[in-house]
Amino acid sequence: MTMWRQDYRSWGRTVSANHVVDRPENRDNATRALSESEFPVLAYGCGRSYGDVALNPGGRLIDCRSLDRFLAFNRATGVLTCEAGVRLADILAVICRPEADGSGWFLPVTPGTRFVTVGGAIANDVHGKNHHRFGTFGRHVLALELARSDGSRLVCSPEQNPDLFAATIGGLGLTGLILSATLQLRRVEGLAVEAEDIQFSSLSDFFDLAEASDRDWEYTAAWVDCLASGAHLGRGIYSRARHYPGKGVEPPGRNSRLSIPITSPIPATNSLSVRAFNALYWRKLGLNGQTSRIGSYEPVFYPLDAIGEWNRLYGPKGFYQFQCVVPHEQAREAVADMLRLIAQSGEGSMLVVLKTFGDLPSPGLLSFPRPGVTLALDFPERGTTTRKLLRLLEEVAVAAYGRLYPAKDSLMTPDAFRQGYPSFEQFQPMMDPRFSSAFAQRIGLIKGEAQL
Repeated sequence: MTMWRQDYRSWGRTVSANHVVDRPENRDNATRALSESEFPVLAYGCGRSYGDVALNPGGRLIDCRSLDRFLAFNRATGVLTCEAGVRLADILAVICRPEADGSGWFLPVTPGTRFVTVGGAIANDVHGKNHHRFGTFGRHVLALELARSDGSRLVCSPEQNPDLFAATIGGLGLTGLILSATLQLRRVEGLAVEAEDIQFSSLSDFFDLAEASDRDWEYTAAWVDCLASGAHLGRGIYSRARHYPGKGVEPPGRNSRLSIPITSPIPATNSLSVRAFNALYWRKLGLNGQTSRIGSYEPVFYPLDAIGEWNRLYGPKGFYQFQCVVPHEQAREAVADMLRLIAQSGEGSMLVVLKTFGDLPSPGLLSFPRPGVTLALDFPERGTTTRKLLRLLEEVAVAAYGRLYPAKDSLMTPDAFRQGYPSFEQFQPMMDPRFSSAFAQRIGLIKGEAQL
């Protein structure tokens, strides 16, 4: 089915574009739609990319959400083969169920939402709170089937078509259409998690907690009060978790329990509400400054999934997300500089995540994670002042030899991309010549000018 649509937009709701859209019902139809297209093409999954990486203005989108079949699962080995439109939520609901002793199979890597497709997780080589233990999603892809615009369908793995395999993992959907993938799930002794939250008072405290926690805890990340300054710069709440042996929990539902029905005409996030939220949230642990619990992994891994369409809370103008990673050697100074810029700007963010990445390399040429420290924030779109702040943050990250995350980006400059991803020259020959995206045009990976 093909038609013009106007409502394909970024998750941040700052960019949207018209597309010719195909919704193939099976892999054969998807391959046919790709080879017969007269427009530049791009795959589309659940639309959870914050910026323009999943948009293809004036071109064709192949909406893969109907490619949602499980093809094989070996319960003895945990090897799963499924189509690219299967969501992580579907895998959790079907495969990741506890056995009598509480153990079971689990996703080796999961981002902060379970509402992404397997194809999208591969194309963006997503990461999670356990990067220091398990690396990126792409490390657990055993093989994938890729359709190219010349009509070919290739099996790609570390042994078959290894160069194309490396380009496709983290390749932003530009090497072809991922039809299916074979994944190695992870065996855990308990599907429940033991979780702790610890209040900390400064950026230096964060680094001390991260160093201690990464040794003994599988999942680690911190929320930071980005409006705190002076001696309290970088204060926040450190969260850490690990699977709890012998205790099982049922997976969360396949959909959110609540949903925001319409876009708020007035953003729920403004300078006053952000400041009040940050001050209250930092104190939520009470006088003890620490809490612990054992139970479901849903509130630990997917807190925002409880509210469907939560992005509508930012109002009609939407929001930008900024995420960077800088090497460990430059991290303390660079993160402090970025937090000072944010505090001085008054732009503020409620959703601020600070985490250390490990040294497990990704097989992907353009994978975002690298050893270092990553900072991620949401900023409501307020026009020139917001864009100026994001440019300043980019400059700090680039000067510290860091890189920005394409899946979260809307404004990255071509120079920042080239410095942050020096393997782009090795990647370009592996791109499918008929694939395109607004991001690829904007940063100069392909010729053309995105019209957003």
